Amino acid sequence: MFKKPLWLECVHCQKQYGLEQVRYSCDCGGTLDLKRDLLQLDGEQLKQTWETRWQNRKRGIYDSGVWRYKELIFDVDEQYIVTRQEGNTRLYNAGKAAEYAGIENFLLKHEGENPTGSFKDRGMTCGVTAGKFYSANSVACASTGNTSASMASYAAVAGMESVIFIPEGKIAYGKLAQALAFGGKTLQIKGNFDHAMQLVVEVCRELNIYLLNSINPFRIEGQKAIVFEILQQLDWQVPDWFIIPGGNLGNNSALSKGLQELYQLGIINKIPRIAVIQAAGSAPLANMWKQHTPYEAVQEPETIATAIKIGNPISWEKSLRGLAWSNGVVEDVTEQEIMDAKAMVDAAGIGAEPASCCSVAGARKLVQAGVISRNESVVGILTGNILKDPDAVIGYHQNQLGHLGIKGTYANQPQLILPTVEAVRQALQAG
Repeated sequence: MFKKPLWLECVHCQKQYGLEQVRYSCDCGGTLDLKRDLLQLDGEQLKQTWETRWQNRKRGIYDSGVWRYKELIFDVDEQYIVTRQEGNTRLYNAGKAAEYAGIENFLLKHEGENPTGSFKDRGMTCGVTAGKFYSANSVACASTGNTSASMASYAAVAGMESVIFIPEGKIAYGKLAQALAFGGKTLQIKGNFDHAMQLVVEVCRELNIYLLNSINPFRIEGQKAIVFEILQQLDWQVPDWFIIPGGNLGNNSALSKGLQELYQLGIINKIPRIAVIQAAGSAPLANMWKQHTPYEAVQEPETIATAIKIGNPISWEKSLRGLAWSNGVVEDVTEQEIMDAKAMVDAAGIGAEPASCCSVAGARKLVQAGVISRNESVVGILTGNILKDPDAVIGYHQNQLGHLGIKGTYANQPQLILPTVEAVRQALQAG
């Protein structure tokens, strides 16, 4: 069934497992990587194959910005692949956001342009494909929003039932609406994301449902395609930095794993640095990093950036491994810094949900600290669409987030006027 040898390997103890049975973690409790024998692959030949697929794409699996790179994703028979032609997202000049961050060469990769509006589609196409390979009829996840929307969509395409566990009252309506619309059976639990995550693991084990949170090693493989596609868009010229928001830390784990594979294959010859940015109220990795203390979960995470409101990220060990390899850094940003950065991303005509804009807020903070130089080349990842959390946008621009300690620094408030030309003239003159 597989064109190249594949196996699962524990991040913690390096124990290996075959793919004959469903497995999410090692016997020791460590998370698992999907591994492959890179010695059987020719890097230059892969580049040529990927370029040909990109140039010839019209429809089908190779129109996907994930399955274009299937040799380094999940080289499974095409009959199992479940795709919505995800990926192929744009790489923008950051514009006003670059000026705000203080970086001359700043690009933003907008993963909010995926089919369900977030980067989760890249991991989910691979995860649901694995579910189909394992003959799953039902899939499940715990979610703060984007994962549930993506899983429900891909499960519907595959003809599977989807079951979603969400924290009660703590999910943006733009995301909840998608999960409901795509037919996901949505269960609100009393508690936060981490409580939902504990429950879904137990439910999947007891009820024989396929688990699709980022503990699933196939999810991480799909998310590697973000960095593959960025580098292909840059003609394989490696930037100095990648900056990415940090929630459950699967995305950072995926990017670093993908970069390592490209480096080992000789497809790239430079190791970029990676910066992971967390919200200050939900920052277990940043706390560990900055205080030089053992990892400790945040029991009651709080942030307006709901997509990264996760106090006990499942992929923290994988994340640290990638940061060590890339000589990376971890930073946290305040609620005000997140929303002001979001205002700049939105004003640049790009737009993104609050969690995405941690990339820009973090870039600005790292420039001010002298960690990133103004003339270095930087790619920031925007993880979700602006309409994922419209309440945050309206609240900021109407200066109605004071209860969260956030003021509308760059507010663009709507104006109420009389229906006359003169009233319009006065409003325009007032700026």
